[in-house]
Amino acid sequence: MTNEKMEQRLAAALEKTAPDDVNGVLSRCEERKGTVIPMTTKKTANRKWTSLIAACLAVMLLGGGGVFYQRANAVASVVSLDVNPSIELKVNRNEKVLSCTPLNEDAKAILADMSNGADLKGAKLDVAVNAIVGSLVRNGYLDSISSAIMISVEDKDTARAEKLQRELTSTVDGVLQTSEAKAAVLTQTLTQDAGREQQARENNISTGKAALVNHVLALNSALKFDALAKLSVEELKDLAEAGAPAMPIGKAAAAYAAEQYAGTTALDSVTAEVDSELDESPAHYEVELHTAWGEFEYLVDAYTGKVISGQKDLPSTVSAQNDTVKPSQPVSPPAQSSQPAQPSGSADIDHAKAKSIALNHAGVSENEAYDMDIELDDEDGILVYEVEFKSGNMEYDYEINAATGAILKHESELDD
Repeated sequence: MTNEKMEQRLAAALEKTAPDDVNGVLSRCEERKGTVIPMTTKKTANRKWTSLIAACLAVMLLGGGGVFYQRANAVASVVSLDVNPSIELKVNRNEKVLSCTPLNEDAKAILADMSNGADLKGAKLDVAVNAIVGSLVRNGYLDSISSAIMISVEDKDTARAEKLQRELTSTVDGVLQTSEAKAAVLTQTLTQDAGREQQARENNISTGKAALVNHVLALNSALKFDALAKLSVEELKDLAEAGAPAMPIGKAAAAYAAEQYAGTTALDSVTAEVDSELDESPAHYEVELHTAWGEFEYLVDAYTGKVISGQKDLPSTVSAQNDTVKPSQPVSPPAQSSQPAQPSGSADIDHAKAKSIALNHAGVSENEAYDMDIELDDEDGILVYEVEFKSGNMEYDYEINAATGAILKHESELDD
């Protein structure tokens, strides 16, 4: 509505309610010599009065509307979600999202199907957080039991910050439970700090993650902020719990060290999944390589990059589907129906034999077993078959030496 139309409507309304006392007002005016008091009709006087009052009210309403608009678009709280992707949400006092900003490349991938965060503008905060965490789960960031997501709320109003923190923790927990993700949820409330905001901008991270980095630096001032900022929340959490003794090599370097040791760096088909265990002794990264021959686990020292355990030179010690694989030839993973390939150069057992050994030991016939899962894996440099199955109300787990058929480990428990 334009200002002119607003004034017209107010004038029309006020004309019905304004006092009709022009003659009374004029009769109270003192007559002065040489002064001419112009006389006006009731209609003309009323128009002047109502127009003046309408204009004043219009100014008041427009000013009030400006205040309402300013409040609706003023940032009351800043919420950040950090895993390795860092995402920042600015919200007003009504918990409506004013902006959603990806702070690094990983975050852009998470928000890709939300128009880089633009689609979340105007949404309620809990709805936006639900969508973001769902995308993190779908992209595999919260699969591991050692992974962590951090929720940070920055607000001048401490009570409001704590309220938001509780609400968002409940929202994230709900998403993780529904998706059966295993990540830990870390939370913190922050007051505004210009220095921390500058650190966050310079390193393309959230103010929440900057606060966590500063916590680690307080434990070891010899470390560098920019190097720590590249670590995931999971790594920073573990590093803080361990007392921050040194700078870890990082997940990417750990994966590369494992692939170099395994001899698979030239194979595009090999992928790595990395978990940090910086709070254990010795501090290490668990690297699981997914290959055409199965999954192989490597432990890599978190500070030196030395491989502690794992199968060395996979292409020269195993074969896929009885074919020799050369490092220069990309390998496509076998179909699910294919049986795992066997270690070469030894009188090793096959897939069916490992299954038979486990069933015989458990005293379970093949037709009584279900949910059978058999994988060729590496345990401390030894190729083993991991055999899992259920029977009745029991669940069985076996590790069987792939070369000798010896049972290395077995467990059975009630299936709950």
